[in-house]
Amino acid sequence: MTAADEGTQDMGATRRGILMAAGGLGIKAAGGLAAGGAMAQPAWPNRPIRLINPAPAGGPGDIVARPIAARLSEALGQPMLVEARPGANGTIGANLVARAAPDGYTIFLSGIGPIGIGPNFQPVPYDPVRGFAPITQLVSTPLLLVVRPDVAATTVPELLALARARPGQVTYGSVGPASITHLAVEMMARQGGVSMLHVPYSGAAPVVTDMLGGRIDIAFINPAAALPQMEAGRLRAIAVSTLRRWGRHPAIPTVAETLPGFDVNSWYGLMAPAGTPAEIVERLHRESTAALRVPEIAAQMMAAGFDIEGTTPDQYAAKIREELDRWGALARATGIRAE
Repeated sequence: MTAADEGTQDMGATRRGILMAAGGLGIKAAGGLAAGGAMAQPAWPNRPIRLINPAPAGGPGDIVARPIAARLSEALGQPMLVEARPGANGTIGANLVARAAPDGYTIFLSGIGPIGIGPNFQPVPYDPVRGFAPITQLVSTPLLLVVRPDVAATTVPELLALARARPGQVTYGSVGPASITHLAVEMMARQGGVSMLHVPYSGAAPVVTDMLGGRIDIAFINPAAALPQMEAGRLRAIAVSTLRRWGRHPAIPTVAETLPGFDVNSWYGLMAPAGTPAEIVERLHRESTAALRVPEIAAQMMAAGFDIEGTTPDQYAAKIREELDRWGALARATGIRAE
């Protein structure tokens, strides 16, 4: 080998050594960046969480949302802020959550209206199944069929007889077209062979206000809104909407005792946007169901007429699919559409 060849070989070895060293440094630098990136990911939660209530503030949803949010604030170490976003039978609030970043900072107080009923009666800009990650069904509740004390009906048979004698003249209020409070009366009227006049409102509070003012005759109302007036004697409850009598007032008969099979059950739960990490969904499930077991919160819910549920995410998902199928059948049978 010549001196020139030896020099060339030495230069090649030097270049390889430099490249290997640079490569080693590159690997270390990339590893350092990766480690730094992992370390930079903040633990959840590290800022306030929004709990979107798709109904007006002060209604039944608030009664469920606020104690749960307060307990979760303590458990998670960050404020959970209840934010009312009403409108369009709850679809405005639902769409806000469906479009939110799936990062655990926007949660939905999901009710039967915008998730289990509404998508069957109006176009909605979200998929009630694929657009959300179910967390838990928090509570359920019957609806109370209430009448003004001066309405000449103290039972469901008497109410149906009154409606037959005055077709289309008995007025009923609801929290909006194609809401559960609207559809419950329509189901009862169809089974009973009568017609009544629908008067829609934007929430439960104005329904109760107009009943007390003598402007509407009857309504199916969430117990949280109806109980204070009922127990004060200003409204009369003549039936509950579920198959079984209600434990809070077992003397009140069911609609099903007159119209077999009649069953309407309202509920509230928690959902996150689809794609929310499983560990966040699991944490929210664990903490929210633990909140339902706190004696003061359970007592508060039951005092407002709610039954505690606390289901798993899978059970809640199955409940939602069941409701969608059921109310879809009614939509096809009646042709009712949300306005």
